[in-house]
Amino acid sequence: MTGATSVVVFGNLTANPELRSTGAGTAVARFTIASTPRTFDAPTGRWTDGDTLFQSATAWRGTAEHAAASLAKGMRVIATGTLKPRSYTTKTGEARTVVELEVEDIGPSLRHTTAEVTRTGPGPEQDEEHPPDRFSLSAREYGNDDDAWFGLAANPDGYINVPSPDPSL
Repeated sequence: MTGATSVVVFGNLTANPELRSTGAGTAVARFTIASTPRTFDAPTGRWTDGDTLFQSATAWRGTAEHAAASLAKGMRVIATGTLKPRSYTTKTGEARTVVELEVEDIGPSLRHTTAEVTRTGPGPEQDEEHPPDRFSLSAREYGNDDDAWFGLAANPDGYINVPSPDPSL
């Protein structure tokens, strides 16, 4: 979401992600991340736990499918996303609002563990896969009023060509 403030939540999953589909067939995973702040008490030389935050989270599409296949109860995770309020009415008629994390990205924390990563291909937002060490820009039409730094005077051919580091590409 453009313009939204991103947050990062570190914590442990309280249960396995629950994967479902919407009526239109879109994958959605719901899970809760428990995050407990710890502070060091210098006079006693001990760590003390603060109040635990239980953050409800939702992941959509490919991220939901990957989270359900890769993450499990008790795993320490790092999740980024945006906080979204959701209002509902209880069975007794009370209006309530909860704040949920709409997950953009999630993965295991590597602080005390290791992970093996398997690429599944381009995501649903990408049309094709681009190698990270190569890019290309298309030709651009220049007018007479282009500036001297990136106009016809600086680039008489009117296009940019970045050669591939691998001649076979």
